[in-house]
Amino acid sequence: MTETPPNHTDRLRRFRAAYGVARAREGRGGEAELLALPYVTQGPLAREWSVRARSFDALAARWLLDGPRRILDLGAGNGWLCYRAAQNGHRPVAVDVRTDDVDGLAAANGYRPHLETLFPRVAASFEGMPFRTDSFDVCIFNASLHYALDLEAVLREVTRVVVGGGRIFIIDSPFYRREEIGRQMVEEKKRNADRQFGDLADDLAGLPFIEFLTPRRLRDGSSRLGLAWRRHRVWYPLWYELRPLVALLRRRRPPSRFDVWESIVP
Repeated sequence: MTETPPNHTDRLRRFRAAYGVARAREGRGGEAELLALPYVTQGPLAREWSVRARSFDALAARWLLDGPRRILDLGAGNGWLCYRAAQNGHRPVAVDVRTDDVDGLAAANGYRPHLETLFPRVAASFEGMPFRTDSFDVCIFNASLHYALDLEAVLREVTRVVVGGGRIFIIDSPFYRREEIGRQMVEEKKRNADRQFGDLADDLAGLPFIEFLTPRRLRDGSSRLGLAWRRHRVWYPLWYELRPLVALLRRRRPPSRFDVWESIVP
């Protein structure tokens, strides 16, 4: 595993450690889950992965059969997406700030017996990646862009490392139609942090992540980079698609949704 220079703040160090603990408490990890991802059908995380599997299927339809390609998986976690890409002849690289063996980069060791060569893993922030210009054909923000600290800086770095004409995808980051709805979500998250995370709350909430996206946020963060985004509607499980109606009937804020967003690097 390749490590970047030690330039993370103490808050980021604590966040990484707390995130791994939180994931372990959720029951993540294990070889059976690792090899099944994203098609987890049993256990406490099956409902979550039933949504993420639809995102992956929609994404795969646009690049998985078009290869081989150099793939940059940002927010790779345990590398499940890189594993799927490598099985289809692509050359993926996994990037994450977490290196733990729960579902961080070290957990990808479980894929080693199932691949001829394990994909490279790089511990780095999105704002400063140790790659040369034009190193990749495709970049995928894998449930991760909402963890950016500076949206424009992250997108600028990605446009540097992806070749002109290459593609950038965003999957499984929460999008809202309007800024104020996203801000309501953030306030709710802060109010519920102690109840949800207990002793980990301060460390998990200690960094000013952007937390969510809107079409306008994405457009503003991309305007000086020449990126234009296209949304690909994904049909998720029925319970997920009915959430806006349920929220309306219960007089709650509208929920986020995922979908796949795509841009071509100029």
